[in-house]
Amino acid sequence: MDREELTTWALTNGWQMIAGCPSLTKPSAPKEAIVRLVMKATVVHLEVKKPAGKWEKMTGQPYGKLVAEEESGMPLGLGLETIIGFAALMRDNRDRQVFAKMKAGI
Repeated sequence: MDREELTTWALTNGWQMIAGCPSLTKPSAPKEAIVRLVMKATVVHLEVKKPAGKWEKMTGQPYGKLVAEEESGMPLGLGLETIIGFAALMRDNRDRQVFAKMKAGI
């Protein structure tokens, strides 16, 4: 996967751009990122915000080592599939965006 493919995957799966990074937010605070993908020239880092407000790098990989899973397109290699609660957080973010769009259309 390259930077554009990763960004496209993230934005179609509940992530939103916050401060230039694809990010996930807490359901109770949808404007504050708690998980983000920091994309550099050759690598991407997965960072999680600690309760004290400091970002901690969980993992990082060169784009060339990321492979899209066949069914979902989820990037394998960053550990997203193994982080407890990550799927639920991503689903909550995606559902919130869908319902916001539906509400705006009413």
